Order: sequence, then structure tokens, then C-alpha cells
Amino acid sequence: MTAQKGRSQRRALGALAVAASWSVVFIGAAQPAAAVEVQSKQWYLSALQAEEMWKVTTGEGITVAVIDTGVNPNTPSLKGQVLKGFDATGAAGDENDDYDGHGTNMAELIAGTGAGGGLKGLAPGAKIIPMRITDTEFQNKHSVNARDTEDAIRAAADSEAKIISMSFGSLYSTRGEREAVKYAESKGKLFFAAVGNDGAGSNKEEYPAAYPQVVGVASADRNGKVAEDSQNGNMVDIAAPGKEIPRWCDNSFQSYCYGSSGTSAATALASASAALVWSANPDWTANQVLNVLFDTAGRDWEKGTLSKYLGHGLIRPAMNILKGKGDPGDPDISPLTEERTGGSPASPAASAAPSSSAPAGEQPAQNEDADKVDETVAAGDSEAASDGGVPLSLILGGIAGVAVLGGVVFAVVRRRGAA
Repeated sequence: MTAQKGRSQRRALGALAVAASWSVVFIGAAQPAAAVEVQSKQWYLSALQAEEMWKVTTGEGITVAVIDTGVNPNTPSLKGQVLKGFDATGAAGDENDDYDGHGTNMAELIAGTGAGGGLKGLAPGAKIIPMRITDTEFQNKHSVNARDTEDAIRAAADSEAKIISMSFGSLYSTRGEREAVKYAESKGKLFFAAVGNDGAGSNKEEYPAAYPQVVGVASADRNGKVAEDSQNGNMVDIAAPGKEIPRWCDNSFQSYCYGSSGTSAATALASASAALVWSANPDWTANQVLNVLFDTAGRDWEKGTLSKYLGHGLIRPAMNILKGKGDPGDPDISPLTEERTGGSPASPAASAAPSSSAPAGEQPAQNEDADKVDETVAAGDSEAASDGGVPLSLILGGIAGVAVLGGVVFAVVRRRGAA
């Protein structure tokens, strides 16, 4: 398997940042008070032309496996949206026991209905299969399965899900995880993962985003500029909105918070974008859906040349759904590796259960991304949209915090891509 993703040379722009502009139109219709509080802050739905796309498709017929902290199926926005999943933690509870709130947030960003004033998902017609894995805090409190990630990936590969969304990352690659990722590709899955939020720090590659078979997702702000904490490098394949995204404050699911976000949210929105395109083109393979997402991405640089900050560019599902643009290409050749894949467009029947859980002995210390500080980024002037709601304006200039800085490097095994 090729070590470098993509068929074309990746453009490393040194200390310069590449950006494109989203069109920002805020929701202004009268809504219930609770909805105004959170839904009016979902700026990216207008930027991506969600309402127009929903007249064509809402993601119906597509299921997304969310590998995360679990998914609470009882929030107003997720009632009826969550299917039976798999708990890979080896601890008490199940995949519906979200010990943090992060996984539920990702699920709502993908498939939330917006009921009860909750988050509206970008693909509200899609369904969610939760796959629960552990984070640092959970591991410190429980005896857990050391192979939870690979077990969850295999369970997702054997499920009816067409898309796998994983807003987690680790600095370490294991043979079992690598094989699980290859297995998911062989089953015809489209796998998205967060590249991480340490762009202002060590900026080391994280897995599974850095695997050749996985789509690494970077975070962009409302102006289309790469987020200062979004990691960059060869693992970046595409970018999605990841700044100023509402989230559940905690696992009590009583209120939403606004401010900190990152590549976790971007991964969920990239997965939802793929769900919309695949729903509108149900006979396509994962390769064809991804080819179109790459082909229609918003960028102001040479097509086929990848930015190490934004990859192919800003994701724009409306270009295909509303304008019919994008070349699906060869159904059997991966646009990530240029190699033939064995998956089919049909949802595979569930096979045997994933490999059995194994208790963890002494697990290495893990650490979450420290991106909890609320912040507000003012909207810049946006140009009138003419293509898919995302006009382009190349912004070249220094990025605060892009350079890898010296100093303390934290030992991190697994961390969430964002709050």
C-alpha cells in the first residue's frame, strides 16, 4: 500500500496558509427559544446550502458508524435516529452510555433532526450506529479492552453502515488497527477520521487519519481559513467546518455550549456530507463518493494538488447534489491510494462478531486535546456565492501557531479531535 495519500503531489506552502471562503448566511426565521439558542449558531448549514440540499436528499438510506464515547439515543434530536451498535470498551454499560457527551454531539452533527430545539444534523435522514471506545479519563477509572479501537472498526466494517466517522486520534499505530482499517476498506466502507488539534504544537501524525485508506479531515473556520489548531501534513485530505460549532456541555445533556470545537466536528460534517452525496447517488461505491467530494472541493489552487492544511479543499456536497458536478471516476480504484479495492456499493450483511475483548494490562497515559476555552471568531466579509455556496478567495499569509514550536511535548496515545 502506498505510504503517501493521493495521486498528486501535496503542496507544502511553508509558513503560508491556504484558505477559501464559506458564504455565511445566518438563520433568521422565527424559531422556538431553545432552537434559537443553538440552531441559530449553526452557521455552517447555511454556508453549505443545507436547506436547498434537503429538498433533494436528507441522507436517507445511509447509515453512519460513529466510533466515539458512545451515543445517547434519547436526546430530542436523536430519537429514532440511533440503531443497535457495539460497545468495544470491555467495561460496564453499552454503546448508548455516552460517558462524555462527545459521541452524542458527533451523532447530532451528522443526523440530528433538530427536534426539541436540538442540533440539526447536516444529514438528518441518515441513521447512526454507535461504536463505543475509551478515552483517557475512562481508562483511568475502568478496566478496559486494550484492542477497543480495532474491535470497533471491525464491528463497523461488519455492520450495515456505509460510512465510518471517527473523531479520535492516536500518535501510535498498531498492527491490529492497520489490519482493521484495511478490512473496512475491503468491505466497501468510506472512513473519515480527525487529523487532530495539535497544529500549534508537535503536529505529529495521528492515527487512524494518517492511514492511507482513511480520509483525514482538517478543520476550517467560517471564513474558510484553516483553524490554527488543526494539524497539517500528508494526512490531510479534505477540510470541513470545525470552528464555533455548538456542542453538548457534558454528559448530563442539559444544555449546549458554544466556542471550542475542532477536527472532531469537521469529521462529523465531512461524514454527513458523504452521506448526502451517497444518498443522492445510491449506486456509487465509496471510491466514487470520495472522488466527487475531492473533485468538487472548494479551493483556489491547482486541481489535483493538495494543500497540507486543507487537502483537496473545503468540502462542498451541494456542488454535486444541486449542480450535478463531480467526476465519480473508476468505482474500484481508491482516490486515496490509487489501488483497487474489494468493496461493493451494497451494504454488506453483518458477519460474525468482532474479535473478543481483551482486558488492558497497563495502558500508556492518554490525554485529550486541550481546546476547552470558549472563543468567538468574528465573521469576515463574504463574497457572493456562485458555485455551491462557497466562493473562493485565496488568502496567503502567516498563520498564528502553524509552526511546530519547541518545548514540552505531551505523551499522548489517544485523544478526541475536539470537544
